[in-house]
Amino acid sequence: MIKILLACNAGMSTSLLVENMKKAAQEKGLEIEIKAVGASSVRLEMLKEQGWQVVLLGPQVRYELKRIQKAADPIPVDVIDTRDYGLMNGKSVLEKALALLEK
Repeated sequence: MIKILLACNAGMSTSLLVENMKKAAQEKGLEIEIKAVGASSVRLEMLKEQGWQVVLLGPQVRYELKRIQKAADPIPVDVIDTRDYGLMNGKSVLEKALALLEK
């Protein structure tokens, strides 16, 4: 199972994106778990639940990138493309997460 953690301001604005990513994963036949949390809760979520493989940040919290990279190390962390986020392009964001896993 692939586990992806998304972070935004409060963990709410990414809920539609999570659903779109789940649909894209289902189309690919992937078993996946995706959860959205507030950026300030990423470290706590990683301590509470193990096994997250990728962390993606909403563009509105890109300023948290360095802090979250440090907290998540060695798990890859990156920022979701602003256009993909605005369009709630679950397929593209899922592909970004999968590409980070392959690195």
